[in-house]
Amino acid sequence: MGLGKGYPFTAIVGQNEMKNSLILNIINPLIGGVLIRGEKGTAKSTAVRSSADLLPSRTVAKCPFRCTVSQPDDLCPYCKESLEKGKIEEETVNMRVVELPLSATEDRVAGTLDLEYALKTGKRKFEPGVLAKANGNILYVDEVNLLDDHLVDLLLDAAAMGRNYVEREGVSFAHPSKFILVGTMNPEEGDLRPQLLDRFGMAVDVKSEKDVDTRIEVIKRRLQFEKDPDAFNELYAGAQDALRERIGFAKILLTEMEIDDEAMRMAVEASLYFGVDGHRADITLLKSASAYAAFYGRNKTIKEDVASIANLVLTHRMRRNPFQESSIDAEELQKWIKSI
Repeated sequence: MGLGKGYPFTAIVGQNEMKNSLILNIINPLIGGVLIRGEKGTAKSTAVRSSADLLPSRTVAKCPFRCTVSQPDDLCPYCKESLEKGKIEEETVNMRVVELPLSATEDRVAGTLDLEYALKTGKRKFEPGVLAKANGNILYVDEVNLLDDHLVDLLLDAAAMGRNYVEREGVSFAHPSKFILVGTMNPEEGDLRPQLLDRFGMAVDVKSEKDVDTRIEVIKRRLQFEKDPDAFNELYAGAQDALRERIGFAKILLTEMEIDDEAMRMAVEASLYFGVDGHRADITLLKSASAYAAFYGRNKTIKEDVASIANLVLTHRMRRNPFQESSIDAEELQKWIKSI
């Protein structure tokens, strides 16, 4: 992949939990995305946009929805018809970050059906929306807490089902919409409903660096990047290539991953100990731990992997009072880990 002018992911100083959450979701998109919460100027948007350079390529059909030809059950109606005729064409494309503007309407997100065309011809004519562009990519929503609730519901439903359904006056259309949902927000501007929080696989809280030397390094790198983006990218080209290769190898390891019984027990006991309802957290915790194990070059998930990412998966799912911050105390977490 050639050098771009965006800020390199590996040049971001600190914020390891945020970077890890994005990497783990790239390794295993089934984790369910990540919500990144933090004050302004903490590299939230920079991290999400720069992750595009780490995304793998994939073989798709030449269609508006970029269907994956190797998954015939997930094809759009156009590709199914082409496949039946034996005329489907393929191409290799890079995954990318698709951004959803706050001003987006439901039609722009889900797409629209041309009813007049359907009545005249008896055929469906669908104008793809953001959910079509997001298929196979990262869908990024900045200030997701300011997005209308019904649009957030629409995004989360599509992410959960892997398909987008549009129906108007008895005419319907469905297409694949499998994506990694990443939302960023400033909690000072309002929070998401607990029901929506739970639908994100991970959540991470980021804060500005307090160490003087670290802050100086942040400033130095940013000024260096702004002065000469190409030269700055060249400095980090090796690190970018190494991380990209590591992610690719992790995706392979994930296909042969085994989960230790102790790891499975730890995931369940963690959810129970911290008062998390439902089974979604247990499953997500194990998916995340497996991606973590793969990232560190192993094909077996152990309880230490579960402990390493428990905070990212459980924090936003804890039962809490309306004015109580949802957080797992680091000391309490470590104490619990040692007791297992």
